[in-house]
Amino acid sequence: MRVLMLSKACIVGIYQRKLEAMAQLGIELLVLVPPSWKDERGETRLERAYTRGYRLEVTPIRFNGNFHLHHYPRLAADIHAFRPDIVHIDEEPYNLATWQALYHARRAGAKSLFFSWQNIDRRYPPPFRWGESWVLKNVNYALMGTDSAAQVWRAKGYTGPYRVVPQFGVDPALFAPQPPAADRPFTIGYFGRLVEEKGIHHLLEAVAQLEGDWQLNIIGDGPQRSSLEAQAARLNINQRIRWQPLLPSAEMPAQYAALDAYVLPSLTRPNWKEQFGRVLTEAMASGVPVIGSDSGAIPDVIGEAGLIFPEGDVNTLVAHLRRLQTDPALRENLARLGRDRTLAHFTHQRIAQATITVYGDMLE
Repeated sequence: MRVLMLSKACIVGIYQRKLEAMAQLGIELLVLVPPSWKDERGETRLERAYTRGYRLEVTPIRFNGNFHLHHYPRLAADIHAFRPDIVHIDEEPYNLATWQALYHARRAGAKSLFFSWQNIDRRYPPPFRWGESWVLKNVNYALMGTDSAAQVWRAKGYTGPYRVVPQFGVDPALFAPQPPAADRPFTIGYFGRLVEEKGIHHLLEAVAQLEGDWQLNIIGDGPQRSSLEAQAARLNINQRIRWQPLLPSAEMPAQYAALDAYVLPSLTRPNWKEQFGRVLTEAMASGVPVIGSDSGAIPDVIGEAGLIFPEGDVNTLVAHLRRLQTDPALRENLARLGRDRTLAHFTHQRIAQATITVYGDMLE
């Protein structure tokens, strides 16, 4: 079985462990990635970290950073040269890159699938609505990140086969529990985009109400960075916050190991709600107790292995943080539950196996 995957997400080094796991299951895999991807955090360049057993090749990109209009000028030649049985389009169906890949897959006689996180029924103007409709009618299969994404695409008219499989998992050998440093303060983490919908301003309000010795580690970039720093200064907590820019993915396991709690305080907006929260699975795999709002998929990811609060409810978030700060037994129990849940549902190996099963169904 020859599979060509087009994925800008796979420029992240730790995500490539899934690709190695897929290759070990007996497929010939070519993964095409752009040299970098731009978003509100800046430009993320390709990290070559895990490349055994498959080909990871760079293909040029146009309109880098434009979610709807980016595409790959050499893609037709790449598909023609590899002659895949399946083209795995790791993109949403309303993107130009997806239309391009599906068109050339059909010309090459290959089966095709798309991947989607979209968990809100958003209606786009032409030509995106037309292209989306064309994809839904002509693609052979769909991978959905969550059940809510599957419901959206059924409502939009997709009638073909699909399976719910998260885009990436976690390597439990990389993200593993570590003994805590004896002298560190109670340390809370947030890693990700610094944007309004992630609710970091509520996290700052909450930690400002904690007593005792605590620290907040924030890693990431985005348009809210300056306003969050100003808020921390107003709350007189800047000296307790460690700000870091976006780090290479290989450095992140050590960052989780320095935490006693991880918080994802996302806020639902008309055009967005939390689609998965991959950082939660990384924290849980690392034995870090997690707290999440009830936005989107967060409760489904955490299950019974963490603490949930109503989005925007700072008082309940404060209460959860105080419980973890003062109750070592609770921290230990949630750390164990989170690790077990990740091993059961969210490893790269499990996601690779589920994806290969889909490929087999497609060819049958």
